[in-house]
Amino acid sequence: MVLINDNSSALAIGDPMPHFALPSADGLFIDTKKIKDPVLVVIFTCNHCPYAQAYEDRIVQLAREFDEEGVQFILINSNDASQYPEDSFQQMKVRYQEKGFPCPYCFDESQEVAREYGALCTPHCFAFDRERMLQYKGRVDDNWEHAEAVSERNLYDAIFALVHGKEPKVHEANAIGCSIKWREE
Repeated sequence: MVLINDNSSALAIGDPMPHFALPSADGLFIDTKKIKDPVLVVIFTCNHCPYAQAYEDRIVQLAREFDEEGVQFILINSNDASQYPEDSFQQMKVRYQEKGFPCPYCFDESQEVAREYGALCTPHCFAFDRERMLQYKGRVDDNWEHAEAVSERNLYDAIFALVHGKEPKVHEANAIGCSIKWREE
């Protein structure tokens, strides 16, 4: 496990969202060009990472809380399943059911989407406004181990601002988690 405490340089705040179409663990095929919700949140995550696991319930809560506000969450697993079988598409389907994700959990088998976004770790969050311009990138909050001790709710605050037509006060906060497991080339 390689800990990352950094942020993406592939996308800058204000850059347009790289569109993608990926299979989801719910049996659907998700095409971001067809999503009409005013705010779109893309989170790179996976099954096996302890940081991703620690944040799952918080992400589920955020997705449910902001659903009525016009926010679409999309979770993406880009890890190499040949190295990490627990991150296979089949295991993603199991995890999707177990956790009751209220949003798509997509498989980026080619890892092209992760590269376009500059995803570094799991979880790594990207929030886009209604024009699909990047307004926030980085972590969920400031305490992956203890949800009750969180003092900075970075992703929540960014989404709340976007839902209310405002600019987030914080556009970037280093993502913290396990490195994306890249395929050997």
